[in-house]
Order: sequence, then C-alpha cells, then structure tokens
Amino acid sequence: MADLTSDHTSVSPDAPAPRKQDTPTPGGDRAQYGMCAALAALGVVLLVNAAQLNPVASTNDSLGPRVVPTTLGILLLVVSVLYAFDIRRGGVGAADEGEDVDLSAKADWKTVGLLVLVFGVCAALMETLGWVIAGTILYAGCAFALGNRHHVRGVLVALGISLATFYAFAIGLGVNLPAGVLQGIL
Repeated sequence: MADLTSDHTSVSPDAPAPRKQDTPTPGGDRAQYGMCAALAALGVVLLVNAAQLNPVASTNDSLGPRVVPTTLGILLLVVSVLYAFDIRRGGVGAADEGEDVDLSAKADWKTVGLLVLVFGVCAALMETLGWVIAGTILYAGCAFALGNRHHVRGVLVALGISLATFYAFAIGLGVNLPAGVLQGIL
C-alpha cells in the first residue's frame, strides 16, 4: 500500500523556491502603487474642478455645488495615502481562488463583440427611437449576448425595465429622457 501523505517529487537544490502568490514583495508591488497614483490624481482633479465651480446664490441650497466633489476629492487622497502605506507594509489582496472564474480560459470575444455592437446600436438610435425602444434593444441585446435564449420573455422584461427607468427619471428625478418616435404617447 502506497503512502499518500508523502511527496516524492525531487527538487534541485539550485532551483529557486517557488514563490507563493500571496507572499508580499519587499517595498510593495509597483502596479498597486500605480493604482494609488491614479486614485490620488483623480482626487486632485476633483479638487481642482470643485475649486472652479461658481457658488450659486440660492436660499434653498445652503451648501452649494462644491461640497460633494471637494469631499470626494479629499477622501480619494486619504484612501490613496492609506493604500500606499498598506502596500509599503506588505499588504496584498487575496488571491482569486474563491471566485468561480477559470483564469486559464480564453476570452469570449464573440460575447464581447455582441455587447459592443448592442451598446453602439443603442447609442446610435437613442435620439431617433427614444429611450424606451433603444433601452429595450440594449437590455434584450445584452441578455441575448450573455446567453438568454428566451427571446420573447427577454424582450418583455427589457421593455418593462426601459419603461420603469423612463418614468423613474421623468417623474422621480425630473429628467426627461428622449421619447423619440413615442413622443406624445408616453
């Protein structure tokens, strides 16, 4: 009976030890520092743009338009600094082992191409056909590209989502999406 608990593989004494994926590199990973720089740059852009906003004299809005972008810019700068300190101390993210993704599989370019085509068609037809029809094409087309084969149900669900978002924007937010050929009907 063979001993299943021992490892009988031979390793050359000259070969470097295999490096685990979660082992921190000294000084951190340069790609992660790039992410820190991108977060900091986005924070600076937000702060610069917020400083250029003109204050609105209104009795209804006591804070003005600068508060949200300034707060987000400061928070992005703080997060980027804390992230850089974590990287410097050797912090690494967890490996993708727990996800249900086959990292060795090739990209599905057919699906990506279909999604790009559907987004392009939706963008091109938005003004002409209106949001409800273009949105229905968008949602049903994306569902088809991602594997839905119940076409009638997919179109009906897409139509429901498009109508719901049309009226949510119009009634709830006061933003009029283009009605297109359905102008006067909706």
